[in-house]
Amino acid sequence: MYKLFFALVFTRMDPEKAHHLAFRWIRLASRVPVLRTFAAAVLAPRYKELRTEALGLRMHGPFGLAAGFDKNARAVDGMAMVGFDHVEIGTVTAEPQPGNPKKRLFRLVEDRALINRMGFNNEGSAAVAERLAARREIFRTTLGVNIGKTKAVPEEEAVADYVTSTERLARHADYLVVNVSSPNTPGLRNLQATESLRPLLTAVREAADRTVTGRRVPLLVKIAPDLADEDVDAVADLALELGLDGIIATNTTIAREGLGLSSPADVVAETGGLSGAPVKTRSLEVLRRLYARVGDRITLVGVGGIENAEDAWQRILAGATLVQGYSAFVYEGPFYARSIHKGLAARLAASPYATLAEAVGAETRKAATA
Repeated sequence: MYKLFFALVFTRMDPEKAHHLAFRWIRLASRVPVLRTFAAAVLAPRYKELRTEALGLRMHGPFGLAAGFDKNARAVDGMAMVGFDHVEIGTVTAEPQPGNPKKRLFRLVEDRALINRMGFNNEGSAAVAERLAARREIFRTTLGVNIGKTKAVPEEEAVADYVTSTERLARHADYLVVNVSSPNTPGLRNLQATESLRPLLTAVREAADRTVTGRRVPLLVKIAPDLADEDVDAVADLALELGLDGIIATNTTIAREGLGLSSPADVVAETGGLSGAPVKTRSLEVLRRLYARVGDRITLVGVGGIENAEDAWQRILAGATLVQGYSAFVYEGPFYARSIHKGLAARLAASPYATLAEAVGAETRKAATA
């Protein structure tokens, strides 16, 4: 039914307006006690065998919502209600900013993909911190906070900009993500180079430790699929050197060549980050390479083109302890997370592994010894 509704209604609407409409419905449903209880029972059934421990945290399962859907932490409980085991908000910048001019979000329906050049539109870390401080949890979920650079801040002042957001947001986060991989903020991806990334991650780590007492906030970095293999290796080595808690692989891609895209040429030609099914192959390659480099020493999060349970299962076998989705949620609708969970439980039961933890990286390890 959702796919019929999507075809008849959402495809006729501007993608950003459709996003805001769906987002509003989820928020409203989560505020109505009887409705939210019913919705969670239908959309978020729990499977004991999928319970996951990662980053020192216990989660209902491994499948979460990637950053970008809830930029301002307005629907954390709503996203938990529809079945996501963890919710990553953001990207949040130190200063509020409107993002890039509209139109800035495009559907590639034939390719089950999106192109966005949103430009970190958000209310700023002070406003988001205030909202999180006032939040009263309805559904227990793990909250990730993804932070990025304010567009107007020059590259040489990026560290201080990230530190400002860290000082405001770290205390509210179950884990913190440094986003240096969006293609829509000029100069941001330059920060992925290890000579820039080392001082940035060190400063954010120190700011989080200084701000939050009584616990250690796990710190992750999110990288692009467009990194050369040797740069992926360099980030992996740096993560180990700095004692980073995890790496998220991957963000959107600026690539178009070689992806076999079949959507109209004028849409494909739009600038911005491409997400969804076409990113699947490269994101999986990057994940495998990272796991071969770091093994079980840090947590890997697989994201990019996860449309169904088989995609999620392949990320786990490749080395991901956690997986995330976003673009497929647009196409699959409210039963997306439920379907992923059901399928993962079935695959685990049919596998030689007693737990998901045993399955993490199994195929990558097997390939390395073959």
